[in-house]
Amino acid sequence: MSERDSKTRPETANAGYTLTELLVVLVILGLLVGLIAPRFLGQIGKSKPKIAKVQISNLATALDYYQLDTGSYPPPSAGLSALVQAPPNVENWAGPYLKTRKVPLDPWGHPYLYQLDPNGNYIIKSLGADNREGGDGKNADISSAQS
Repeated sequence: MSERDSKTRPETANAGYTLTELLVVLVILGLLVGLIAPRFLGQIGKSKPKIAKVQISNLATALDYYQLDTGSYPPPSAGLSALVQAPPNVENWAGPYLKTRKVPLDPWGHPYLYQLDPNGNYIIKSLGADNREGGDGKNADISSAQS
């Protein structure tokens, strides 16, 4: 080999990683993901009921502002959409009462239920992950009557 060849050609003996080194790194990454991901995903599932409680609280506040302006809560026929669009024949509506300008869905992608009890008080409810009355754990109902 001439002097000229040694100056232009880089040394390649130690220039990269071996297949064994790459496999070791991949195994380590796989183990880390296997240990950390279930814990992280478990926390996401636990946060959905908390998100629902916060959203119900925000909807309750908006309903209280609606009631202050109009003198009553929205009729069940208008539902929570009365917070973003004035129902017919309602005076003094000063909304929209939600910053998002649309009624949010619960964390499981279902609409919140809105009812008025016989005393004229509202109930806002999420039916949980299964979208059915009752249930335990992630399927438990979350209601403004509980909070």
